[in-house]
Amino acid sequence: MDDTEKNDTIAKVTDRLAARFPDAPRPMVAQVVGEEYESLDGSRIRTYIPTLVEHGAKNRLNGEFAAQTAAN
Repeated sequence: MDDTEKNDTIAKVTDRLAARFPDAPRPMVAQVVGEEYESLDGSRIRTYIPTLVEHGAKNRLNGEFAAQTAAN
């Protein structure tokens, strides 16, 4: 993927997850999505990267915000 596709993917996934996790600060969501993308950036098969990035980031955010909700 070139930088335009990468940035577009990160922005779209960030938008979806920010809507799903309204209590999460948007910069945090963007950071998690970026980290997930970077972890898959060297993959040979590029087709599923957006889906895998969203899945990984969603799992991390679920873990973070489920723990905060339980603590309150």
